[in-house]
Amino acid sequence: MSKNHKHDMAAVLDALDHSDGDVDHPQEILVELQEGFSSDHKRLEKKTYEKELAKLQSELVKMQYWVKATGFRMIVLFEGRDAAGKGGSIKRLTEPMNPRGCRVVALGTPSDQQKTQWYFQRYVEHFPSAGEIVVFDRSWYNRAGVERVMGFATEEQVEQFYVACPQFERMLVQDGILLLKYWFSINDEEQEKRFQSRIDCEERRWKLSPMDIESRIRWVEYSKAKDIMFSKTHIPEAPWFTVEANDKRRARLNCLRHVLSKVPYEDMSPPPIEMPARPEQGDYKRPPLNEQFFVPNNYPYKD
Repeated sequence: MSKNHKHDMAAVLDALDHSDGDVDHPQEILVELQEGFSSDHKRLEKKTYEKELAKLQSELVKMQYWVKATGFRMIVLFEGRDAAGKGGSIKRLTEPMNPRGCRVVALGTPSDQQKTQWYFQRYVEHFPSAGEIVVFDRSWYNRAGVERVMGFATEEQVEQFYVACPQFERMLVQDGILLLKYWFSINDEEQEKRFQSRIDCEERRWKLSPMDIESRIRWVEYSKAKDIMFSKTHIPEAPWFTVEANDKRRARLNCLRHVLSKVPYEDMSPPPIEMPARPEQGDYKRPPLNEQFFVPNNYPYKD
């Protein structure tokens, strides 16, 4: 990517971060720049990545203490093409935090009963209470993406979604919920490489489904659907933030840093707990070892 290209991309994303109320997202420019994303750049060095990740995850722990103490509520949406790196970023976001206050929601295909409900209903039941963070691995935006492209929703349903979604999200924000929406963007070449790596690796093959292959065939249709989705749902109260994700390491760090920048947290970490001396335990005797079943030690200690 050229220097000028990077500058133009930064300008577009900065405009997203500082929206002044204009909901018309400069999507044509953004799409043009996204198509120029290159996977040829040098990957961020592992040592640098791990060092920065440790710093950010330490801050995420502080953030969660603040969220719990203040009763703050957060919803973070991860959307993007298949193999764009959403799952890896979600893992790095949530792994340092207490799972009792940070949940990941990844809903499957709606049941016949759910199909008769108000569209947003099955998502609402997972929303955060005071002091909670909820991360959606794909969300209600399925309607504007896969459901539209694959014909699982009618044109009328999609149009209704475009009208209802901004109203729905404004209600969430007005009620005090922080709503962050991330789109992970990769180019065609990078997606093909990642798909092929999943095919080649037996342990990761489950991550590739027939639906993923179909989405690749319909690359342009998904692109058009995403462009319309952005134009209809990029609102000042809940703007879209695009993550350049051809380099997974940079994408993860950039996303985590951005999440932290959107939460007005203070360090409310509790002081270390002092470990008291354990009192005498009396005359307890452990049962004989030969009365217990042990898992075989297939990895014996070395001398």
